[in-house]
Amino acid sequence: MLLLAPMKKLSLMVLASLALVWPAKAMDNALRAGLLKLDPQTRLEQRCDAEVLDRISHDDRNYKADRVVAYAFATPQMSADAIKSSGAAFRSKGQWYRLKFKCQTGPDHMQVLQFRYKIGDEIPESDWARYNLYD
Repeated sequence: MLLLAPMKKLSLMVLASLALVWPAKAMDNALRAGLLKLDPQTRLEQRCDAEVLDRISHDDRNYKADRVVAYAFATPQMSADAIKSSGAAFRSKGQWYRLKFKCQTGPDHMQVLQFRYKIGDEIPESDWARYNLYD
């Protein structure tokens, strides 16, 4: 089980990198292909993490989200097709912020059906190591 966490982090970093670098159509195809290779639970997590990054960056030009950690302050609540994280964090322009989000997907975890989020306070750099947040 312990080996899965680094693999999930690596998968998220690769998918997030693809999402931020490639043109929109290529990104969609690359993201879709990458997600389809994952087991269903990991796909749900990765799809919702990608939605967090996309929504924050597009909804508020003050942020350019490039990483998200759904379990930074609390373990997310998972169901078959949804994640609710009250203790998440995201990084934007080298700074970490608290985040709450709820994401519901279709049964194949490829389409986001409902999504809500709320950005919280900036996280002081002195707390980053405690919560495994890194620059």
